[in-house]
Amino acid sequence: MVYNMAANHQIIFCTCPDKGTAEKIARLLVAGNKAACVNILPGITSIYSWQEQIESAEEHLLLIKAHKDHYQAIETILREHHPYELPEIIAVAIERGLPEYLHWIDSCHSLK
Repeated sequence: MVYNMAANHQIIFCTCPDKGTAEKIARLLVAGNKAACVNILPGITSIYSWQEQIESAEEHLLLIKAHKDHYQAIETILREHHPYELPEIIAVAIERGLPEYLHWIDSCHSLK
């Protein structure tokens, strides 16, 4: 079976300062049918430049799987509920994937 709708799907990366924030945002996105699934990867260390200083933070990474049509709504939710002044919000197109999994993302998208 060929399912060539991969250009319609994305993974959005967003780091959060703690588990509570990560879970709150993940639940908002899934309950609001903006994302089919959000993985939370705990215990990552981020080293970054901020206001001319090298900083380090322990964070939780969200991997948000969603239909591309939901990007703007996801960005809005992240901006409204994220404590960082400048949250990481990076969307990457899914070029290929298991057809059944991509279909599942679409089925969550159609719930709107």
